Amino acid sequence: MAANPMRKILVVGPSWVGDMVMAQSLFMTLKRGGECAIDVLAPAWSLPILARMPEVRRGVVMPLGHGEFGLAARWKLGRALAAEAYDQAIVLPGSLKSALAPLFAGIARRTGFRGEMRYGLLNDLRTLDELALPMTVQRFVALGRPAGAPLPEPFPYPRLHADPDNQTDLRQRLGLAADRPAVAFMPGAEYGPAKQWPLPHFAALGRELTGRGYQVWVMGGPKDHEAAETIAADNPGVHNLAGRTQLGDAVDLLALAAAAVSNDSGLMHVAAALDVPLVAIYGSSSPEHTPPLSQKVAIRSLRLECSPCFERTCPLGHTRCLVDITPASVVHALDTLGVDARRIAAGTGA
Repeated sequence: MAANPMRKILVVGPSWVGDMVMAQSLFMTLKRGGECAIDVLAPAWSLPILARMPEVRRGVVMPLGHGEFGLAARWKLGRALAAEAYDQAIVLPGSLKSALAPLFAGIARRTGFRGEMRYGLLNDLRTLDELALPMTVQRFVALGRPAGAPLPEPFPYPRLHADPDNQTDLRQRLGLAADRPAVAFMPGAEYGPAKQWPLPHFAALGRELTGRGYQVWVMGGPKDHEAAETIAADNPGVHNLAGRTQLGDAVDLLALAAAAVSNDSGLMHVAAALDVPLVAIYGSSSPEHTPPLSQKVAIRSLRLECSPCFERTCPLGHTRCLVDITPASVVHALDTLGVDARRIAAGTGA
């Protein structure tokens, strides 16, 4: 008797780093449901993240930027994907345009939630119950289950795999000591300043940690370089790595860290997916919606009456939800995660 052919699934991925990390929970769920090959249609920047997910066979580059409609380009992409003969497409974004390529590819089963008049574009159309599925990751996982089926309990957390060869190269290229444990700071907040812990607080925390014998790695993109300079000023134990690494490098460096301190950002989700002890700082956003998925997390959120407001800038002009989270409270959170004990046990921090 011939073996059943392996299912081939195309996932149309999200456009944000944190969401792409959380999508790994869906990929894990699909693999647990039976042998399958998973390809992910995604922005080019996300390929290093997908390469560190063993569940993903390959990433397929979306040739259009975020927000571009590009009907002709989507038609061309869909016709190219038709040669793969996918059995199913799962569309994670809620936009109409994100459902076009699977339709043009002739994929028989096209799964996703209702949104932007996608009737006909998707034929396995689900109604989103936001109360039953409050977290983004739950919504992703639900699309990998039959309609109406309960989520797996517990559902799998993302777990990225670092590249050890690249870790060695990065230590050498960036001049990072191997004999002192590191705490990674992620001060960036692409969404807006209402999600950014004050830079003087990061700087004060850096002074405390370097005084305890740690080195501090400030991580982020080129836009975060100036902020990282502020944090690193007058403290030789703080390394400004913002803009000096690619996204895949950031994954591999975070895997070496003894701990991380982060705003609610994409790199926060990367650190959680590497199971690094993490202090996650929330201001205008909510840990109930997009929590870091790890057991080694301490959440710092004041839960003021005015938060979460989900605004890019503070409507009241004071950003107390972040300003009033003190460096001392973050030090205490690190202590509760056993970071000092890990430093003593690890010796090198690697």
